[in-house]
Amino acid sequence: MEFTLITLLNGVSYGLLLFMLSSGLTLIFSMMGVLNFAHASFYMLGAYFAYAISVKFGFWPALFIAPMLVGLLGALVERYGLRSVHKYGHIPELLFTFGLSFVIVELVQLIWGRSTVPYPIPAQLDGPLFTLYTTTFPMYRGFMMLVALLMLASIYLLLTRTRIGLVIQAALTHPDTVEALGHNVPRVFMLVFGGGCALAGLAGVVGGNAFVTEPGMAATLGSIIFVVVVVGGMGSLAGAFVASLLIGVVQTYAVALDYSFMSLLAKIGTQITPATPGYPLLSLTIAQTAPILPYLLLVLILIFRPKGLLGTREG
Repeated sequence: MEFTLITLLNGVSYGLLLFMLSSGLTLIFSMMGVLNFAHASFYMLGAYFAYAISVKFGFWPALFIAPMLVGLLGALVERYGLRSVHKYGHIPELLFTFGLSFVIVELVQLIWGRSTVPYPIPAQLDGPLFTLYTTTFPMYRGFMMLVALLMLASIYLLLTRTRIGLVIQAALTHPDTVEALGHNVPRVFMLVFGGGCALAGLAGVVGGNAFVTEPGMAATLGSIIFVVVVVGGMGSLAGAFVASLLIGVVQTYAVALDYSFMSLLAKIGTQITPATPGYPLLSLTIAQTAPILPYLLLVLILIFRPKGLLGTREG
């Protein structure tokens, strides 16, 4: 019971971090049809900006300032870069964001170096939240979960209960009508792209010190968030939420399970030796296969439900 509950909580906290990342990417795709390959790089920028700000002013100012800076940078990228190639179609957009991801990584390495930076968990949140039997659950993990849920509620209320949210949704399906009513559609798209990047930056602020802040962090999570978006359904925020929790929980449980076919066969009296055919495969543990499980899920989804779990739009 102890193992099950603690692992479940760790999986949910990791899944909610994935949701913070994938939500911005999902919003950008659903509103603009742009699959932003540089999205994970904005996550990395959020962590590095938070590190630089926290050195001088502490973590709490960084929590608010860093996502705003990343969002502003994202808006500038859309206005002076992405908008210029938008008229040429989706392939130039993909190539632009793909190249941008490499530029951001190189700039980060030039400014902060190639090694890990000391971006610690704030002292106020560095401790146990509660103890279950003999295992403690970190307070900072609970804080991450709270931030993700507040972000989800904010996005929902913004899109469904505010005027700007209604304009954004209308601009998605009827841009000409919205423009005829006097709204600046390109500016709306710039705000959407900047907002999506800001959400990635927020994920970087709260995830950078929970895990590690280094130049390879974008590549580490970059492919996973695309798996989340596709599994959940291209453009579906609810799908991204479900897929994030599913992948987070499955991967966390898998990492903690040190079982293999060989150990299961040994329990029923079948001995496996290195001479046994298929020994390398039989000796693989679930923990060793954990990194490929999200991609296996992606393949299965593409075969049996190409639109994703809750998708309404073709990718």
